Amino acid sequence: MSNTKLIIEERAANIGNFMVGRLLPFRQKRMVGPFIFIDHIGPVCMSDEENMDIAMHPHIGLSTLTFLFEGAVFHRDSLGTAVEIEPGAVNWMTAGKGVVHTERTPERLRHSKKMLHGLQIWVALPKADEQCAPSFTHVAASEIPSWEDDAVQYKLIAGKAFGKESPVPVYSELYFIEIKSSETKTISIGEQLFGESALYILDGSIKSDGHSYGSKQLLVAKDATLCEFEIQENSTVYIFGGEAFREERFIEWNFVASDKALIEKAKRDWKDQKFPDVPTETVRIPLPEPKRFGA
Repeated sequence: MSNTKLIIEERAANIGNFMVGRLLPFRQKRMVGPFIFIDHIGPVCMSDEENMDIAMHPHIGLSTLTFLFEGAVFHRDSLGTAVEIEPGAVNWMTAGKGVVHTERTPERLRHSKKMLHGLQIWVALPKADEQCAPSFTHVAASEIPSWEDDAVQYKLIAGKAFGKESPVPVYSELYFIEIKSSETKTISIGEQLFGESALYILDGSIKSDGHSYGSKQLLVAKDATLCEFEIQENSTVYIFGGEAFREERFIEWNFVASDKALIEKAKRDWKDQKFPDVPTETVRIPLPEPKRFGA
């Protein structure tokens, strides 16, 4: 972007039975607007004997946004939700005061070769909503605002921009935008953005201020309103951000809060099995030894 403040390289991270590329948090930039955690999942090709199996684990103080490019994931949670997400759709789970969920390869794919590729995002909740009742919303791909302008394809996955609004029920002022182009084009959308902003290059490359940037790089802008860049042919980028919170956010394991006491309580509650169970599930991921997220 034409006013890049920070370049973050995707870093390998182990989330259990496979590796991901971690983008946020980063030691020099813990959040972008309300976005506090982003993992790039895959692309990974799994054999007929390999499956995603993330057992019961809890969250507080955030909303999770799952967005797939390839493959499928079956989500179950302590609210009784049981839904499969496929490419282009959005799973939006608001943890609030506490929710538990699992993520697994759907039964129909468990004995065949399959691909998995997508983004797992955490959006911190405003202080007033940190202890809200948990909820879950599935938004079909057909419901996501999509349009074309000058041969460039846009999707507003979450939030508000371009005079449009995604049906994903966000809690703060934010945006999460997909931009794809098969041709080299100049993109100038600064007037659509606000607060803090970052651009993630999934495929291809962009040029800005005489510099080229490639896939798996996250560019954090100095000023969202000056966002202009040249997207190269056959490239896909994601722009996300929004208004930053006044209060600091703390993150430990799967917990996010503006008050460390809420995190400590959640840790005790998980150890003492005070969080609700997910129907049909029996295995809980244990609380790990103390370790902060970092670069």
